[in-house]
Amino acid sequence: MNVIAVNGSARKGWNTHTLLQKALDGAASKGAQTEMVNLYDLDFKGCLGCLGCKRKGGEVGRCVVKDALRPVFDRIAECDAFILGSPIYIGEVTGELRSFYERLTFQYISYDKESAPLFTRRIKTAFVFTTNCPENFYEQVGYVAKFKEYEGMLGRMFGECKTLAVSETWQIDDYDKYHMSMFDVPDRKRRREEVFPKDCDNAFAIGEWMAT
Repeated sequence: MNVIAVNGSARKGWNTHTLLQKALDGAASKGAQTEMVNLYDLDFKGCLGCLGCKRKGGEVGRCVVKDALRPVFDRIAECDAFILGSPIYIGEVTGELRSFYERLTFQYISYDKESAPLFTRRIKTAFVFTTNCPENFYEQVGYVAKFKEYEGMLGRMFGECKTLAVSETWQIDDYDKYHMSMFDVPDRKRRREEVFPKDCDNAFAIGEWMAT
């Protein structure tokens, strides 16, 4: 059993990275081999629209761009489960995660009449989102629909997908050093101490699920 986490945050040791590691810890507790991929450590671009992954006589179903993502895609093609994670910046996942996601999924999309995904196995997947936004605003700002869209695509392309969305995250160690007066710092600190550990438990449970 091999489980891969893909971290779309530049901030190692913070919210998204921590939750992904908890998920991997959960998978490891069930005997899985685990791997963390930090996208900001890699040199790559988004989909080039070259259609090489659909060219007759070519590497159909495999991104042909030979950069740092190619070996990652090869490992995902053989893994038993994977989990993606990203903070939400300006209403969307990070640019690195979106570029990764485009290339991961597009290589498996079929333009033939049958339209069956070119990824022929069914594996478990998951997505972790971290946000500054309160959860009761998710519907209003479009996050509910966005999370369902990502979950739906992974479910169609790869297999059953679970989503963990973590709201009102602790962003920095010292809020007084920044122009961020809109945030209720004592409440954020309380949530970090009382709520975030429960979020970590939920991530751990997702990892356990992925490895069983």
